[in-house]
Amino acid sequence: MAPPPRRRDSPQELPDELIVEIFLRFPLDEPSCLLRASLVSRRLYRAVSDPFFRQRLHELHRTPPALGFLHNRDDEDIPRFVHSTASAFPLAAPDDHPSWEVVVDCRHGRALFLIHYQVARELLIWEPITGAQHRVPVPAAFENLCPTAAVFCPVEGCSHYNCIGGPFRVVFVFAVDDNDEAKFFTSASVYSSETGTWGEVTRILNRAVCFSSPYRSSVLVWRSLFYFMADGSDILEYDLDSHALARLESPDPYTDTFSLMVAEDGGLGVCKVSDPQQLKLWSWQESDDDDTDGQWVLSRVIYLGNLLPNGALPLSSLSKRVLFFAEVANVIFVTTDDGVFTIELQSERAKKVCDHHFWCLVPVVSFYTPLRLLNLSEEAGGEEGGVKEEKTVERAHQLFGKGTNAVKEGDFDHSFINHDLKTRFDVFGGKHDFVM
Repeated sequence: MAPPPRRRDSPQELPDELIVEIFLRFPLDEPSCLLRASLVSRRLYRAVSDPFFRQRLHELHRTPPALGFLHNRDDEDIPRFVHSTASAFPLAAPDDHPSWEVVVDCRHGRALFLIHYQVARELLIWEPITGAQHRVPVPAAFENLCPTAAVFCPVEGCSHYNCIGGPFRVVFVFAVDDNDEAKFFTSASVYSSETGTWGEVTRILNRAVCFSSPYRSSVLVWRSLFYFMADGSDILEYDLDSHALARLESPDPYTDTFSLMVAEDGGLGVCKVSDPQQLKLWSWQESDDDDTDGQWVLSRVIYLGNLLPNGALPLSSLSKRVLFFAEVANVIFVTTDDGVFTIELQSERAKKVCDHHFWCLVPVVSFYTPLRLLNLSEEAGGEEGGVKEEKTVERAHQLFGKGTNAVKEGDFDHSFINHDLKTRFDVFGGKHDFVM
């Protein structure tokens, strides 16, 4: 008589801190990895949705990825958010986001929409990762000339890895037509979520700086200077410290196809497709002489013919333009005859994002982690912290090394979670065929 089958011992459970170290090394271009891991068990869900996990992501990777972009194209067949990562993932959409809400900015974990763009009376601030939203009335001084706006985190020294849910501010820029004196004023005001009020309106007297379309970009430089691309060749500067407004011209005063960006030195830059084969980048150089204005310097030329596939480049640059620069991620979005491409400025790698064509898009730059919806209780006897201990990191590297081939094959999340679930089913019984 055959002996009874020997009972197999349960596999040793990995400590939480080791699981965290493994998850931290999932490819940033595969947000669905963390999402799928969070669905395996309550324990894994808690590990990847904890705010501390976002902090560790920032400490390890430093630079968040460009997850995709929001756009203003009125097409029900195209999702409002288009992912630029290798795998798709869900975002917590606003409860109500009709097509007449125009997205104009996204920064520090928040997207900003103008409601009824031409005659905006309300702003919508939306956190793509958490789904939280706030509605803010426009300043009382605003009438009906086309505005623009930008959102940012005001916390001094914040690294912005986890400032979602915290305080925010909005810079609202608009033109005022003084009919009594036949003068135009360009005005700006800052809203604080902490006080729930708009600050004093700053204005400069000049020909009105207008934003007649939502195709214009903005950029934050040195944490204190906002720049807005206006109609024509105008660039508007707003100083967050002094609340002063100033105006400067783009490198070519006869074209309006520039997009703002952060230059390699951290200062103001612009970029433009000036030739079917060339993407040109300029940087603004301040003058040492107080009596002399600064100047634009051509700092770099990227030959798109070496990066984009055949057929993507049109016969003229009119159908190809820079749509937006993704701050922090240092990525430029370019539209071509073949669709939208991203260009990483550091590596000059190009990647096709989608087949559709857009005239306006706003990048979403953030670390993606599943939203923590539940107040999960802590496990009894669990130790707090400890993820930085040397032995834990060393063991994590050893285990992570075993998955290198799976990463190269683009199948790490499936291999890891499939192995985990297979082990569980082998021990406790059942089938482990599932689709991910």
